[in-house]
Formats: sequence, structure tokens, C-alpha cells
Amino acid sequence: MTQDLRLFTHYDAPWGELSVCVAGTGITGASVVRALAPLGARVVVVDGADTDAARSRAADLAAHGATVRLGDADTLPEGVDVVVTSPGWRPESPLFAAAAAAGVPVWGDVELAWRMRPREGAAPWLAITGTNGKTTTVRMLASILDAAGHRAEAVGNVGTPVLDAVLARDEHGAPAFDVLALELSSFQLHWLDPWTEGSTAVRMKAAAVLNIAPDHLDWHGSPEAYALDKGRIFAGAEVACVYNLADPATEKLVRDADVTEGCRAVGFGLGAPAPGTFGLVEDLLVDRAFVPDTRNEAAELGAAADVVPTAPHNIANALAAAALARAHGVSAKAVRDGLRAFRPDAHRIAHVATVADVDYIDDSKATNGHAAAASLNAYASIVWIAGGLAKGASFDDLVVGAREHLRAVVLLGADRAVIRDALARHAPDVPVAEVAETDTGAMELVVRKAAELARPGDTVLLAPACASMDMFSNYGARGDAFADAVHGLPGADS
Repeated sequence: MTQDLRLFTHYDAPWGELSVCVAGTGITGASVVRALAPLGARVVVVDGADTDAARSRAADLAAHGATVRLGDADTLPEGVDVVVTSPGWRPESPLFAAAAAAGVPVWGDVELAWRMRPREGAAPWLAITGTNGKTTTVRMLASILDAAGHRAEAVGNVGTPVLDAVLARDEHGAPAFDVLALELSSFQLHWLDPWTEGSTAVRMKAAAVLNIAPDHLDWHGSPEAYALDKGRIFAGAEVACVYNLADPATEKLVRDADVTEGCRAVGFGLGAPAPGTFGLVEDLLVDRAFVPDTRNEAAELGAAADVVPTAPHNIANALAAAALARAHGVSAKAVRDGLRAFRPDAHRIAHVATVADVDYIDDSKATNGHAAAASLNAYASIVWIAGGLAKGASFDDLVVGAREHLRAVVLLGADRAVIRDALARHAPDVPVAEVAETDTGAMELVVRKAAELARPGDTVLLAPACASMDMFSNYGARGDAFADAVHGLPGADS
């Protein structure tokens, strides 16, 4: 390594003198190339794939000035000063072992984005992580910030690379955004440099951990390592560390965090708020943290009906978004207006249709048990559609928590037997139907079977608790197939 990387803390650093290895030719890798190559940095992109799609991506990156090496993601290029990784690359990858042996640091794209912020006028970061609810909450936050008149953007794991947002400029050449709402995955957080008082490491103005449940354990190695990486979001936080009052693991992360002097712990939950927290008073969303007198005052932020859909876990998402916005100084009125304007992305507890007095709900995004549990607890009487790729998960706790809500269950997908066995152990009186077909018409069979089992007033809920790739290209395609099948039922509006 030839460069002192402590010098690289703002956009005006000598980036053109760096030699950078970029791990991956996907969205993140492309954003790194777009950021560094125009500044004169020597950029070599490595990717283990050598497919037609990879070659097409490589051609695009080469057009931006990068050298691309396909088919070998293990060998560290010579003369590299730093490796910038895409989020999904495993920590034990041979490339990173080679970097460690050579004394070459590994950054994530979030670390690089922080280091490339302008010296003047950089947008503060409000960040969100958690096992479930991240995308909905970060988009709620962006909507609230927009309602407050800020030039805001939802970035990071949500789809827009944080690097692109940091480097974006308006027509006057100034930073394009006043504030950034970041969704950060555990993969992205893993690669952040440790923060200490006085360091230049990533530091959020305010951050939230929505929940912690076992996930991505094949990547992190253990539940403890996964939670530890989630907790990195709080390191150095300036104004507020926001945690879930219903999830003690999130509070522990706050207690263990090394934060900026004066940063506050702010809880959110669905009960009446204590001083210093956010919560519900009857059907009102209330702030008792960012008011002059937290013991005797409260700010009304809107009604539960302002949150669409009005499911308990979605109201919790809204409270977390509100807490981050209020930490940034947003008014109570802007919180209400932003929540009223927000609509969730597709396939997140989306109402598809009501047929014969039965509601059909698409929550195909519920790809793990924790997410499915939130949906199952939102409805009184459910015909549950579940199954797919279980990713090694067990479903006993999920079934125990949901069994009182279940009218019946329809199972599909490669690992449906795992859910069937959990139902047999913990809800043996609940009728279970299985659809073994895996072709394009399978979802029609599933929906017809669910319609037969449902009664007026019930909810047919697609909350699979599993990944979709055994039968569908992604969870969106699964949700679309469900909606198409619902609209094909007799009596449904076409």
C-alpha cells in the first residue's frame, strides 16, 4: 500500500492517486466506478462470473474507465491501495484474505461514500436498519422529510446507491440533497470502520434499529455476529439512537454503543409513551422525546389512520420514521403530512381485492418468519398461504404465535413440509392443504384452494415466510402471480 488513507476524508482528497480494487460488477460496483474513475483513480473491478450478463456489465464499466477482470474474484490485483466491496461478498472471501495479508484495507460503499462527502454542505445522514421493515420505514422517513421542505432522498440498500446521492449536484454545483435517509443492511454495516471519539469514521446524525431476528446467519456466522453488525449503525450517533421498546435486543445495542456526547436513547412502541419515547395514546401517534418538557408535554404527530396500511407493525415503522425525523428537527405537522402522503411499495401487506366478503392480501415481501409473524398478527381470521425456500429456518415459534388467527393454511414450494410439520406439532386442528405443482399455474391452484377454505370476513394472506426462488424469479413475481390469480376468481373485478 502506497497511500495514507487517513488523507481521504472528503471529496477534495487526492482520489486520483489511488489504486482501487472493486469487488463486483453489479449496482454497487458500478456506483464505485462512476465515483472514482472520473477523478483519475486506477480502478480494477473483479468478478467471479464470466457470463453474458457479466460481460455486458463489464463493457459498461470499461466505458467509464475501469479495467475489469472476469472469472477470477480471488486474486488481489497488484499495487492496490484499498478494496471496495459490494455488500453481498462474504467476509471469508479469498480476495479479502489476500487483502489482509497484504495490509490492504477493505471498505464498503457506505464507507467510501462517507469519505467522499463534500467538505462544506454535506447532507447529514439519518439511518435505518433491522431484520424487517427497513424499506418501508426509510421511504416513510423520506416522505416526511419531503413534507418538511427538505431535499431528501431514500438511498442505500433501498436501491439508489448512497455514493450516487452523495456526489449528486444541483444546477448550481452544490450538493443536491439537504439530508439523506439511509437503509443499511447488515452486510453494508459489517464493513464500516470502527468509530471512536475524534475519528473520521461514519457517524449518523440519528439512527434506528427496528428489530433483530435471526437472518443471514450463513453470512454472519452466528446470531450474535449478525446483531453486532446491526449495532454498528449507532456508533458515533450525534442526536438519537432509536430502538424498539418491544425488542430488548435493539435496546441492548443502544446500551453497548459508543456514541457522541449528548446523544439520546429514544424508544418507540405501540403503548402509551413514557418520557423520552414515541408511542400511541388511543389512536394518536405521540412524541414525548423531542419536546421542551418530556415529563409534562407531548406532541401529536397524527392518527393511526394516517398510516397506510394500518397494521400494528406498520404503525411501529411510522413511529420509528417519525423519531428520526424529529431528531432532525422536523415539525409535528410535517410528520403527519408525510405519513399521509406515503404509500408502501408493492407486495408489502397490499390489499389486492375483496371477493365474496373475503379480503386478499399480498405480503410476498415477507420472506422470513419474523416478517410473516407481523402480518399474521394483523388479522383476526386468516387463510395463510406459505412456503418456498426456507433457507434453513424453523417455523415452530411462528406457528405458535399465529395459530389462534388461522382458519386454514395452503402450502406451496420446495420446503413446504417444514411448515407442515410445525403446524402438525403446534396447530393440529388447523386444516392444511398442499399444492405440489411448481409450474406457472401453481399459484392459481393455491388461490382457488384458499378461496374454498375461506369464510366471509376472513383474510387470505400471502405471507410465505420463505424466499421465492424455487418457483419464481423474485418475491415480486410471486406477488404478481398471486394478484393475477385473485383477479381470476369468480366474482372478482377483472
